[in-house]
Amino acid sequence: MVISYLFLFVAFIIDLGDAQNGCTETRCGGHGPPIRFPFRLNSQPHYCGYSGFNLSCTDTNDTVLVLPVSVKLFVKEINYKSQVIQLYDPLHCFPRPQLQWLNLPNSSPFQFEAHYYLSNYTLFNCSQRSEEMQYPRIPCLSGPTYQVYPATYIRASLISCTKMYNLLSVPNVDVDKFVELSWSIPDCKYCEVKGKTCGKSNNSGSGTRCISTHTKGAVSKLEIPGVILGPFLILLSIFALYRFYTYDKVEKEHQAKIKKFLEDYRNFKPTRYSYADVKRITNQFTEKLGEGAYGTVFKGKLSNEIYVAVKILKTSMGNGEEFINEVGTMAKIHHVNVVRLVGFCADGFRRAIVYEFLPNDSLDKFISSTAVKNLILNWDKMQDIAFGVAKGIEYLHQGCDQRILHFDIKPHNVLLDQNFNPKISDFGLAKLCSKDQSAVSMTTARGTIGYIAPEVFSRNFGNVSAKADVYSFGILLLEIVGGRKNVDVTVENTSQVYFPEWIYNVLEQKEDIRIFVEDGGDSKIAKKLAIVGLWCIQWHPVDRPSIKTVVQMLEREEDKLTIPPNPFVATSPIKISANIPTKRVNHELEMIPHLWKTLKNKSSFVL
Repeated sequence: MVISYLFLFVAFIIDLGDAQNGCTETRCGGHGPPIRFPFRLNSQPHYCGYSGFNLSCTDTNDTVLVLPVSVKLFVKEINYKSQVIQLYDPLHCFPRPQLQWLNLPNSSPFQFEAHYYLSNYTLFNCSQRSEEMQYPRIPCLSGPTYQVYPATYIRASLISCTKMYNLLSVPNVDVDKFVELSWSIPDCKYCEVKGKTCGKSNNSGSGTRCISTHTKGAVSKLEIPGVILGPFLILLSIFALYRFYTYDKVEKEHQAKIKKFLEDYRNFKPTRYSYADVKRITNQFTEKLGEGAYGTVFKGKLSNEIYVAVKILKTSMGNGEEFINEVGTMAKIHHVNVVRLVGFCADGFRRAIVYEFLPNDSLDKFISSTAVKNLILNWDKMQDIAFGVAKGIEYLHQGCDQRILHFDIKPHNVLLDQNFNPKISDFGLAKLCSKDQSAVSMTTARGTIGYIAPEVFSRNFGNVSAKADVYSFGILLLEIVGGRKNVDVTVENTSQVYFPEWIYNVLEQKEDIRIFVEDGGDSKIAKKLAIVGLWCIQWHPVDRPSIKTVVQMLEREEDKLTIPPNPFVATSPIKISANIPTKRVNHELEMIPHLWKTLKNKSSFVL
């Protein structure tokens, strides 16, 4: 209440001062032309100026006049007695195409000074100086290899020149200097001649009144209450500032809490879009990013200039389980190494998923496209990517209220942002289970061939658990190691070899792992990723480390890691490849005979 009275009192004093003395004269930066009625700065109250006479200050403290057609010119001088304002183009070039405003509209309060005459011109670009032109060239538009001339009509000598554009009702101004505009309303010349300031009349309309710059009566009226109320106002101001400071501090704390809540709510509660919204976001599905078994992904853009990826699900695939899995799972996830769900669409039989757009595509492109050299990432970055994927899987297994099993970890589902930070995507095959649940039940196999853990096909290897994602991650690590360099590795005395077993033999026999490393690469990183990958692909889940242990292993130096037991001793893998390319190998990672028979007998496994 006290603060309210203070504000009312201050407002009364301000209003009284304004009524007696008019608005204060000001300048841009202290060195520009004086600004007073009928002009006003855009930071001053509206009653300080006249309509159409708004001025503003630039960052360099230049004074700018904005004309009704949104053209900005700098103010050189204002003569209030003759009511003339001098304007100049900041680029010192009035014939620019952006300044074709010079035919001032009737709505403008300004007119060209009487000494100007207006003409229509056409600008021509000539490759060489033309002596036939009736006007001299325009230096500010000309260049070293061409000349620009104005002409009021086309002449035969201009055949070799190119027409640029027309200038209509252009005054005969010196383009390197300034143009003068005058105004007649409001008429303040009478006040200025008398040494008084001009202001709006108390009556409505375009009338003006003169205000004395020295009103002794007004000063005396303010001096007496000022002496009496001065000390009281000082104390009141101190109290008001203290109350304002404490209120502002509390209010900022409340705003911070609300902001955090809204951010958390936005992340937890994705937006639901209509199919019309999806078409608008994707610009009618113009830019296609990729296509998979369950749908097609398009690039889109939201109204706030944020790009997104929109996956349009195929209506003929499944019974909606993939949609429910992905939306229901991703809505609960918020992690730096997991793709963020932005929203979804469930409009009749049309379904779509909207998630953040990652500009560098998938990891698959960077470990399989050896033909494109600029797609090769260095080993330090590949190690960071592997560590980020492991942290993302660890979050899914241990960081959520429920454990999330992805069941489709592979390079194609690892997307990279603008800084090549990895984010796990595609949760269409994911399953939720409680954290204390050690095994999950499955009626069909799910995943991508080459990345599916053995127990998913045959329970002879153990129960299906979070270790299935560990196995898929191990294959991903081996692909990173094997896909770094397109070398021709020949195995003597055999034409067939199982790729992970071959990597194991290289490590066990202490052969040079640098065969996978580009010149200047880090063979220690390659060796560490290979060792961790081999630990992850042990056939029995009980022999594999947990994802938490995998993260710890990736943080160690390679000489502190031990090579795992050979998982291939009791197997006779089906062998296909004669020469082992160390690029993409997911189609060459074969099943042991028992698993192959199991796979052939499956007729409904999920891919």
